[in-house]
Amino acid sequence: MMIDVLVAEIGSTTTVVNSFCGIGTKKPIFFGQGHAPTSVLEGDVRIGLKAAIEDLRIKMKLDKISGCRMLASSSAAGGLRMTVHGLVYDMTVRAGKEAALGAGANIHMTTAGVLTELECTELKGIQPNLILLAGGTDYGERDTAVKNAQILAAQTDAPVIYCGNIQNQNIIKQIFADAGKKLYVTENVYPRLDDLNIEPVRVLIHKAFEERITEAPGMEFVRDMVQGRIIPTPGAVMECTKLIYDEMGDALVIDVGGATTDIHSVTDGSEEIALKQTSPEPKAKRTVEGDLGVYINAKSLCEQVGIDKLIQETGVDVEKVLADYKPIPETAEQFTLTGCLAQYAAVFALKRHTGTFKYTYHSGGRRSWAVGKDLTALKYIVATGGALTRLPNRRDIMIKLSSLGDDQSLLYPKQSNLTILEDSNYLMASLGVLSLEYPNDAAIILKENLKESVCIPG
Repeated sequence: MMIDVLVAEIGSTTTVVNSFCGIGTKKPIFFGQGHAPTSVLEGDVRIGLKAAIEDLRIKMKLDKISGCRMLASSSAAGGLRMTVHGLVYDMTVRAGKEAALGAGANIHMTTAGVLTELECTELKGIQPNLILLAGGTDYGERDTAVKNAQILAAQTDAPVIYCGNIQNQNIIKQIFADAGKKLYVTENVYPRLDDLNIEPVRVLIHKAFEERITEAPGMEFVRDMVQGRIIPTPGAVMECTKLIYDEMGDALVIDVGGATTDIHSVTDGSEEIALKQTSPEPKAKRTVEGDLGVYINAKSLCEQVGIDKLIQETGVDVEKVLADYKPIPETAEQFTLTGCLAQYAAVFALKRHTGTFKYTYHSGGRRSWAVGKDLTALKYIVATGGALTRLPNRRDIMIKLSSLGDDQSLLYPKQSNLTILEDSNYLMASLGVLSLEYPNDAAIILKENLKESVCIPG
């Protein structure tokens, strides 16, 4: 069979290459997958890419693989490290942060107001790949963004995206031109009070990442093999979540990993809740919980849950298992503890991602307000990543997640309204990248590969 497109996911430790056939026909298919260690630290990403393609060739028993178009996502070389700077934390800073997270960035710093000397020192230590500068609604406050632009142009070499008050665009362009520094300009991420304008910023972040990724150590030659789009891997998962929304309905994707637990949701929520919301939320939202990894943060996660509680629930000697803990479980005790930790990480992360009802009391009685992301219109929860598609108790974890609507304080749907799906072939990121150039093909393959993993008890 002729392979038309390869999509590589270049991770921090492993490179995965997914192959697709029949692109442009009525029956595009996922063909096969190859793996190899990522070779960025060896100084040349092409080594790992070629090894993953060779692994694919051997697995699929092909004579050769050639003439394919290749696209990619990457979280190697530290992923997309960003900092976000704005005027008011709960307004322009939050809007910028939502845009950066949705694009797949790892946010290392956020500031509100004019950058201080101490913050500039911290910023230099972070060495971000990209800086997002916001500030002021359109035709509102101007001085803070201009002052921050002057500081950033003088003190950092990182490219900057400006997405603040449109009245400042020309002067900020001039500031960066005079300094000989790279600047991207787009629409205001917070043009009016309570109005998040996320999408133009997110698209520009992907463009900037694509232009700059070839300068990262070990990635300099990536364009020798990758002809198509290259975007951050978490951003690719968001693209796939958006594809699920467009093709199937409101969706949430969860990935419990060794270092973080990531959640992507795409939903407008319900009209009823919208009338009670105190601040806007993005339609496409991503949250990253850096304390909820089941390997890197296993010990602290155990402490969050409670060692005695874990011993009671699992029947294993938790301290003993942690002393020889592995990224991929090897013993029955490791599988048991990892499965239990994955469930707690998933539940904790989903509760943080989900909005809640708050109550105030007045002379006329109690009033309810909605704060945070409204998930009440969700139709699908999709499990992706190793833990939620490989662990023996993965279906129990997903059933637990679907039942969070029993807590009436959460803006979460009833269990009977949800369908649980599983990304068993680990295609979410690849299909997200594929959808940017071949949306119809990606949609067909997506629906073929997202299988209902478990029937919710009802």
